[in-house]
Amino acid sequence: MSHGAGTDALVRMVNQIARNVSPGSPEVAASQTASHLNSFWAPSMRAALLEYVASGGAGLDDVALAALSEVR
Repeated sequence: MSHGAGTDALVRMVNQIARNVSPGSPEVAASQTASHLNSFWAPSMRAALLEYVASGGAGLDDVALAALSEVR
């Protein structure tokens, strides 16, 4: 399901980060993914993903979804 090119790209990127940031437990991977997003992603990108999660978050991996609960 497509939600626009921008959102699709953000979902793809956050899923890639969640898969690659840590080979450890899902909790550690979620925490490290959130840290990466909070440190390196523009506030507008984080806000767009949080809005996407609020509307259902289809296509987000479980680790990415958990990470977004820690994003500010």
